[in-house]
Amino acid sequence: MKLHTLAHSRTGDKGDTSNISIIAYRAEDYPLLCEQLTAERVADFFAGLLPAGAAVRRYELPYVQALNFVLPGILRGGVTRSLALDAHGKCLGSALLDVELLTPN
Repeated sequence: MKLHTLAHSRTGDKGDTSNISIIAYRAEDYPLLCEQLTAERVADFFAGLLPAGAAVRRYELPYVQALNFVLPGILRGGVTRSLALDAHGKCLGSALLDVELLTPN
């Protein structure tokens, strides 16, 4: 199933760094998100956009059933300096919601 089935996203950006929060619709789906949506998986998903050596960081927010990912350098100098078309965090958050999750048996 696609991530957007279980969660929605909120995003922000500061300079060339974007942060993407993935928020479970239901508390009971949060453990599945924690298990399958690792920092490494997000880094792999955005591998073509992240600068070499950039480390994606994941923060867990269990009381709001959310994960926050910080992606340094992905905005290539910041929204106002980037040559990329529509490189805002909103687009990155929407793209991440297309990740495939394994459904529990």
